[in-house]
Amino acid sequence: MYKGALLSQIFLMLFGFMVTAEAAMKEHQHHNADISNTVCDKQGVMPSLSCANAPSAVFDNNGRLWLAWVFGEHVYVNYSDDKGKTYSPPVAVNTVAENIYAMGENRPKIVVTNKGHIYISWTQKLSKRFSGHIRFSRSIDGGKHFSEPITVNDHLVVTSHRFDAMAVNDRGDIYLAWLDKRDLLAAKKAGQPYNGAAVYYAVSTDGGITFNTNEKIIDNSCQCCRVVMAIDNDQLPVVLWRHIFGDNIRDHALVKFDSQLKSGKVVRVSHDQWQVEACPHHGPDISIADNGSYHLVWFNNAPERHGLFYANTSDQGKNISTAINFGNYNKQAAHPQVLSQGKAVFIAWKEFDGKQATLLTMKSPDSGKTWSEPRVLEKTTGNSDHPLLINDGKKVYAVWHRRGQDYQLFPLNND
Repeated sequence: MYKGALLSQIFLMLFGFMVTAEAAMKEHQHHNADISNTVCDKQGVMPSLSCANAPSAVFDNNGRLWLAWVFGEHVYVNYSDDKGKTYSPPVAVNTVAENIYAMGENRPKIVVTNKGHIYISWTQKLSKRFSGHIRFSRSIDGGKHFSEPITVNDHLVVTSHRFDAMAVNDRGDIYLAWLDKRDLLAAKKAGQPYNGAAVYYAVSTDGGITFNTNEKIIDNSCQCCRVVMAIDNDQLPVVLWRHIFGDNIRDHALVKFDSQLKSGKVVRVSHDQWQVEACPHHGPDISIADNGSYHLVWFNNAPERHGLFYANTSDQGKNISTAINFGNYNKQAAHPQVLSQGKAVFIAWKEFDGKQATLLTMKSPDSGKTWSEPRVLEKTTGNSDHPLLINDGKKVYAVWHRRGQDYQLFPLNND
């Protein structure tokens, strides 16, 4: 099963929350039994989207659906011109095989620019446990060929540089942010305490040929939850991640860049007070609306405030709306995604009742003021990824990868 979901359940179990050991074990056994008989597990299977791990999807300006996914030791890219009914043959991004993180919280990323350039980032898995390098490749010929991958982190000691996020603005500036443990190593060498990791970033202003020197945003981030990034209306990035506040309070922080190459002041955007000395493998998500509002979703599991939450801010995080709790906590509601389109805001998430996983969505027609009732889109008893939300410029789609099955898009605008 996907490691992110499993680790979340294990941590919930260990720290006395509502997921019991028996329920977690049943899910683990059930999912493993279900996928072991699929064609994906047979030897000699050719790379295919249905058997892929952790696919990411995006539409380009012409409505073509692009996907980046992992099979074996390669990142592959292919596309569909008919909303997922048929796909082009996959093209390997890295011709030289390497170990790659391919899970819900740490998957390859894909961006297609206005010029049709395709940018791919991923985290290479190294020899030590929980170690990695941030990798990048590009195609300037419509996905026919990809450049030799480069390592973006300029600290090359074998430690954790992982959980990459990527965003590209209209000028073509490429931003990468990730969780980095170089400062933890330095602290240990100096005999000093250090909690968690740090958030680092790098910028390319030449279309991905080179990246600038790595810069640190802040110390003491949570060390293994996804980082997310979006481009604001001024063409500068906003980064959102799970942070460590005070005595292992694992809430969320946000930073808006002040200029092309410089990050701004970090602000705290959730106050659920989840105190846990562990990593939940459960990062947040962000979508920036046309009017500049930031729409945020996340998961926390504090005794008094737990489950999935939505909030928004119209002043770059200085003031946050009252967080709305959604999803069924008793069914392990998890891994929310958010996407805005005009005044409409869409949320997708996943629940598990001990036997089957369910994909759910809900919609706000008025920028998050009111919300529809949750809608069930699909269910499965097999292995399933975290849900994603994508936009082709006209419609919003939920996508949910279920290993061994067709990659399916669910249109949401007519809910």
